[in-house]
Amino acid sequence: MKRKIIIGLFVLIVFAASFFAWKVFGPTANSLEGEFFYVKTGESFQDMKDDILKNNIIKTRIWFDWAAQLMKFRIAKAGKYKINEGMSLFQLIRMLKNGRQTPINLIITKSRLKENIAQKLGKLFEFDSSEAMKFINHNDSLKPYGLDTFTVMAVILPDTYSYFWNSTVKKVFQKLFDEWQIFWNEERKTKASKLGLSPIQVTTLASIIDEESNYVPEKNIIASVYLNRITKKMPLQADPTIKFALKDFALKRVYEKHLLIESPYNTYKNTGLPPGPICTAQKETIDAVLNAPETDYLYFVAKSDFSGTHIFTTNYKDHIAKAKEYQQALDKQDSIRKENK
Repeated sequence: MKRKIIIGLFVLIVFAASFFAWKVFGPTANSLEGEFFYVKTGESFQDMKDDILKNNIIKTRIWFDWAAQLMKFRIAKAGKYKINEGMSLFQLIRMLKNGRQTPINLIITKSRLKENIAQKLGKLFEFDSSEAMKFINHNDSLKPYGLDTFTVMAVILPDTYSYFWNSTVKKVFQKLFDEWQIFWNEERKTKASKLGLSPIQVTTLASIIDEESNYVPEKNIIASVYLNRITKKMPLQADPTIKFALKDFALKRVYEKHLLIESPYNTYKNTGLPPGPICTAQKETIDAVLNAPETDYLYFVAKSDFSGTHIFTTNYKDHIAKAKEYQQALDKQDSIRKENK
């Protein structure tokens, strides 16, 4: 009788242990594959557990509490965590306890305005777009980097950057700035110095070229035109800077009335470069400026075949003739478009 009781207790203990092991180490989490769970900065351990239940990641709290106690999990660590279907309590708790977040990629492409960058950051990170905008549009926060609200876009280079979701806006910007400094190695700085330009000025010129043309083989020649105009103290007369000043990026033609705008970005009224970039400049275009060939070109205009390429000239008379051809082609295109409406 005694032996049967002992065997019974043993079986019960084994069953209980197996059941507990299944609950802790077996597939427990309910989630769509690749779903994410967010723990906010400053969130209490209790609030985190409530969110896990609310998000239906686990069905009951009791097994989570037991497992958390055994694993000495008591502090919620902010972050973005990937929850896989069938993840065990042990895997879930170990991930949360160790703060094993899923990295996020910040992909910077061509952006014209600080607002565009702020919105992108606000969608990716824990902080919102208003906090991001407050940082990148305030001279006090930019001063330690040697930047201001005009030049800040120069250090935001198009690329892919890896972060954690709960990174602060300052930490996000610091990495962008660090990568910009790495890009601007001694070789590039020396080339910029020979042109009589700072890295920010080179980036500003590159941003204008990026807005002028998508045709890569011509970018270094366009750079030579602008560098020649800077040397001769001629206005750059870059139409993209007018569009930027007007904040009208859909503008297809720049007319005389547009050139009257009072703005430091009006390169028809002001000589030299504008106070900062008009978009996030491509690294390749920055290098195109630094490696611009020596030419005598002072003017360029888009070809009338709309191929995206340009005609480069050394004198105003030839430039006007080619510009007239392009304007006539535009008029013809507009006329055909109106007829087809």
